[in-house]
Amino acid sequence: MSIHFATPLAALIALAVLVPLAGLLTVSRRADRARGILGLPELSRGRRLLPVAAVVALAGLLGVAAAQPGYQKGALRSVRSDAQVFVVIDTSRSMLAREKLGSPSRIDRAKAAAGRLERSLGDVPVGIASITNRVLPHLFPTTDSVVFRATLADAVGVDRPPPGSNGFSSGHTFQNATTLDSLTALAGRRFYAPSARHRLAIVLTDGESRPISASSVARSLRDAGIQTIFVQFWNGNEHVFTKGKPEKNYHPNPNAHAIIEGLAALTGGEVYTEGDLGAVSQDAHRVLGSGPTRLDPGDRARPVALAPYVAGIAFLPLTLLLWRRSR
Repeated sequence: MSIHFATPLAALIALAVLVPLAGLLTVSRRADRARGILGLPELSRGRRLLPVAAVVALAGLLGVAAAQPGYQKGALRSVRSDAQVFVVIDTSRSMLAREKLGSPSRIDRAKAAAGRLERSLGDVPVGIASITNRVLPHLFPTTDSVVFRATLADAVGVDRPPPGSNGFSSGHTFQNATTLDSLTALAGRRFYAPSARHRLAIVLTDGESRPISASSVARSLRDAGIQTIFVQFWNGNEHVFTKGKPEKNYHPNPNAHAIIEGLAALTGGEVYTEGDLGAVSQDAHRVLGSGPTRLDPGDRARPVALAPYVAGIAFLPLTLLLWRRSR
């Protein structure tokens, strides 16, 4: 734990004690002379010094409070300086599919999995992106778990934002917006910091993508040094519900797993089902390996202000002095 001062120069306010202290000493000397003239006994040394000590203590503590002391609550931790991860979550409309009303949808399960994976990666900065017919960053890689969870809860959802004009169209035909081709944006738009030599994209999707050029995607990701892990959230018995009823025009794509398998094979990645998150975490650690670290407060070190407590303590000497005088 280290103490720091937000406004150290403000401590000079303690010098203001010199004026009342000089007045107190002057009055004390006059009182001594008056006692001598009247033949009264002199005050004890303790009673003479107590007011001076109280005023000095009050001024000193108020000076410390004005300097706004504080400390960091929680230990600094080491985080990887050479590795970054993006959790890429499919937010197309097919991710609303679920087995029955009231059961978790694919997007709900994917978001829960993202939270678990972020916690399991420990000292590796993790970011969040969404994919439909484009990839959009919602949070660049960070070690702040609080910010990660808030972004995951508040910013990630189906059609948030909606896909572009090439996305699914409402009406009589259900056309899914997911285009895994758009993963090439991870390579060309500086999602990862230049210092991140170990780059990993964990793609959480149902795999119901439009036709893609898998070789082109794989080449872009390989050239950018981005490795991949795919996690599929899919069940053939799931439906997209509207007003409590399954949409007749939505049907789970039985080729979804094959689409992901083909892309993973070309990128050198692995494909897992949503029930294999433990294996996903182990694979991620294997891909990222080990590397140099740096100290980072992350979400575990929180500033705690001490000024209010010091200001409260400052009045204790004055209270003690007034109490003794009243006896």
